Amino acid sequence: MTEASGHEGQPSPPTPRVRLVDVAREAGLSKTTVSAALNGTGRLSPAVRERARETARRMGYRPNATARHLRAGRARLIGYVVGGAPDALWTYLESPYFARLTGATAATSLLRGYAVVLLPAGTLQGEWSDLSLDGVIVADPVAGDTVIEDLLAAGIPVFSDRSVEGRPGASWVDVDAEGAVREALDHLREQGARRPVLVVPDIATRFHVEVEAAHRAWCAAHGLPELAVRVAESGNGPVVRAVETALDTPEGAERPDALLVVAEASPPLVLEAARRYGYEVPDDLLVVLVSEDATALYTDPPVTTLSLRPEAVAEAGVEHLVAVLEHGRREPAGTLVPTRLDVRASSVRSGRGE
Repeated sequence: MTEASGHEGQPSPPTPRVRLVDVAREAGLSKTTVSAALNGTGRLSPAVRERARETARRMGYRPNATARHLRAGRARLIGYVVGGAPDALWTYLESPYFARLTGATAATSLLRGYAVVLLPAGTLQGEWSDLSLDGVIVADPVAGDTVIEDLLAAGIPVFSDRSVEGRPGASWVDVDAEGAVREALDHLREQGARRPVLVVPDIATRFHVEVEAAHRAWCAAHGLPELAVRVAESGNGPVVRAVETALDTPEGAERPDALLVVAEASPPLVLEAARRYGYEVPDDLLVVLVSEDATALYTDPPVTTLSLRPEAVAEAGVEHLVAVLEHGRREPAGTLVPTRLDVRASSVRSGRGE
């Protein structure tokens, strides 16, 4: 054990911050020259610019971000909240889709010079009102949630889904839910399905409401029964139980011949549920999952997935938000992102091809 110092229990004094004038003195240059070299401005020789930058790196110099942000009039912070899971706090990060959406949002924002602040789902005004947020991203908002109203009333720019279309201070990015459902169901029908079942979350987000409406319209247009099972909670357990409900038909009744699972779940678990109820995939049952889960590639058979392209959503949304923050764009703007159907063996019957 080391001998206790006379300051035991006291915090260590902070390391003195390296100032621009310290770098200038060490490099033998003026403060103005060093500033120009680090900012990429001024008419300096390559040797002088490199000497200033190398000295700053060696000394551990960092610009005073607080002072720079005060001069610019912004903190360069973007809030991020997922509205579709108000009782789950941070558990949305367990979802492959939201994990990828969150990561892509943070990475895209950082490239534009902004840091992302994660806010709890179901966030209240008291939880963000004291933060210096330049803008807020509200992913998958639930109908009736007041967070968007509160943010816009406070003059904070918002990026969300199409439910904010046309509202001053708000921009939107959404996925083409109708096109996605139509493409997936058309594919299943081309493979011979006549009794497809939709498994969808029982959540009042715009996307899921549009999915149900598109499914209803498609079934009516093709004269097929509208079969659907709602999932009350997120997570693999509730979704697998909903799949089992869809597949557990009474003896003598017609069995479903296809599943379109919009509620996110593990592909191996969905296949295992089908096998427990006596279905062979794809011979007895065609399967398509709305999923970003990479395990879909490695199951037996590999599972067809409908990707909502979270990276494209994040990139388009951050671009809209930055256009408001950096360029003062006033007019509402939005982007509709097409989904991507990755057809694999779980939804292809023998002899029909992909």
